[in-house]
Amino acid sequence: MVRLSEFVGVARLEEVPPGEARRVVVQGRVIAVYNVEGELFATDDTCTHAQASLSEGELEGHVIHCPLHGARFDVRTGRVLSPPAYRPLRRYEVQAVDGEIRIKL
Repeated sequence: MVRLSEFVGVARLEEVPPGEARRVVVQGRVIAVYNVEGELFATDDTCTHAQASLSEGELEGHVIHCPLHGARFDVRTGRVLSPPAYRPLRRYEVQAVDGEIRIKL
């Protein structure tokens, strides 16, 4: 059994190349992992406005665009950058160890 304070492997580093996002499911949580110029970030994958998958949106630098209504979020902080969303995203600590992406729940 995995304790919530532990890092959990979710993907191989090559599965999330720079400039892309990937949806992963970890212990029932749907999370988006982002690679911004080699730096990894993770947030909840669901837009706080209308239940769209953010990993299907466009990642421009550190900004993810919701594919449904265009809300924008900073993947580094989870902060909303433009409406229609107004609630920030939950963030997760991320690390890469031996080519494996791990998320701390």
